[in-house]
Amino acid sequence: MHHRAPAPSRRTLLTVTAAAAAAAVTGVTAPVAHANDDRKLQRIIDRMSLEEKVGQLFVMRVYGHSATAPDQADIDANLAEIGVRTAAELVERYHVGGVIYFSWAHNTRDPQQIAALSNGIQRAALAQPTPVPVLISTDQEHGIVCRVGKPATLLPGAMALGAGGSHADARKAAQIAGEELAAVGIRQNYAPVADVNVNPANPVIGVRSFGSDPQAVAGLVAAQVKGYQRAGVAATSKHFPGHGDTAVDSHYGLPTITHTREQWAELDAPPFRSAIAAGIDSIMTAHIVVPALDPSEDPATLSRPILTGILREQLGYDGVVVTDSLGMEGVRTKYGDERVPVLALKAGVDQLLNPPRLDVAWNAVLKAVRDGELTEARLDESILRILRLKAKLGLFRQAYATRAGVDRVVGTDAHLAHADRIAEATTTLLLNEDGFLPLSPASHRSVLVVGADPASPSGTTGPPTTTLATALTELGFTATALSTGITPTAAKIEEAVAAAAGKDVVLVGTYNVSATSPQRTLVARLVATGVPVVTVAIRNPYDVARLGGQRAALAAYSWTDVELRAAVRVLAGRARPRGRLPVPVQNADDPTKVLYPVGYGLSYAR
Repeated sequence: MHHRAPAPSRRTLLTVTAAAAAAAVTGVTAPVAHANDDRKLQRIIDRMSLEEKVGQLFVMRVYGHSATAPDQADIDANLAEIGVRTAAELVERYHVGGVIYFSWAHNTRDPQQIAALSNGIQRAALAQPTPVPVLISTDQEHGIVCRVGKPATLLPGAMALGAGGSHADARKAAQIAGEELAAVGIRQNYAPVADVNVNPANPVIGVRSFGSDPQAVAGLVAAQVKGYQRAGVAATSKHFPGHGDTAVDSHYGLPTITHTREQWAELDAPPFRSAIAAGIDSIMTAHIVVPALDPSEDPATLSRPILTGILREQLGYDGVVVTDSLGMEGVRTKYGDERVPVLALKAGVDQLLNPPRLDVAWNAVLKAVRDGELTEARLDESILRILRLKAKLGLFRQAYATRAGVDRVVGTDAHLAHADRIAEATTTLLLNEDGFLPLSPASHRSVLVVGADPASPSGTTGPPTTTLATALTELGFTATALSTGITPTAAKIEEAVAAAAGKDVVLVGTYNVSATSPQRTLVARLVATGVPVVTVAIRNPYDVARLGGQRAALAAYSWTDVELRAAVRVLAGRARPRGRLPVPVQNADDPTKVLYPVGYGLSYAR
């Protein structure tokens, strides 16, 4: 039977070493690893009950904008999925060491609300028998994956930064993002993506990757790690050992990577090596099978040869390892939900992220320890890594966000100006027949904007067609928007053709155009009207290979406001196109031929 040691004093638990406090203030990335610091943290661990130890390993979602008084619908969702009413009850019952925020869980309405939610969670944690602050996390990759929206600063995503090619811009973007996350109490960000997107058909990574060149990706990953951690936020490179060459989305299936060990070392490993060299605080696992690295064909999240043999022992990483969401199908296909968390810990994981049923996962780990399958010493190893990170971030010293800090940091004019400047360097001009661009209000005043309007990331002001039209109007054009959708119907195509009559130019926002996409028909029909057509790819930059007849084509890499408005400034000649492709665009009919190579990008004659 496990006996609880006497609870420590609040003074003991809220004291950190001078080194940890300095790290929290300065953003120094060196871990808290001195023996003296570890002894203090170990004393905290020694005072935990077994139930508290198990809880420290879990990072869990929870519904609601408030830790104690969420809306009734969120209470109902929490009861149905977790068995608690509120975030405070989640912490009290399960002693979770981490909480993850999602916009769809109503955690991120506005900055002051997020800060208040974070503070409520911390109050609940520090009221426990062994008071340990919670590490609050989110997926704030920017670009197409963003959980905290306006008025926070929205920045270009990874592939856009890859097109910009500037380590300084990547580092600055991460530092801005990190400062704003820290201000609202989010101290672990699941970014940057370290996957090398060598497969254009990748359904889940794509523009979330910096590009297809391992060394270029490695440099940008390291820059972002330094930017986030300088701001006092734990960066998380993902998805180890590399999710860039999959044709299956691990949310819905279990992908297999066929790279040899040598190919893995050449293509997938460099960004993770670079992140580790930069002092990365945490690394996220991938729910993928890599037979060359583990012939058992267990997903990497559950693979001891991959996580301990390669990540820990070969690459020398001793920071926090967090799973990708345990609710994803990729990790659930081979083993039941009660086995997954136990196997992940046996493989070498520290944090268990977002299991579908927390009671099942939590009790499974508890049972595994009581039955002797896992030892308390194994749990203690992971908890020490987690507490080291919390100490490094200064959470034992100051766990709370402040209203003044939110007002001073989030969405400032300076941050927004930096975002615009960085975005202008990412827009890539791929085609410009006879120097058609830039557009001028004097000769191309009337513009019709049509195209795809995918669901908007957090913080966008509206559909991409509307954002593009509004930005053009602000620059002196007369622009109208018509949403034709990702799969335009025959009726919508006819409507667009009719609306093009009398216009000086048609701007088409395209979205992941496939061989059978009706977006191809839309563009062809608009070209046939004789009105000049310009396309802008608002997600993957490969669309240009499946389209023809347009006078100009650009890649924006996302449909967030900051990237679309930058693309419009390029269209109108208010900024020069400076982006260069970070991935090759292959010939649609013969993928062995490259239409536009890595590094390709046009500019305007001065």
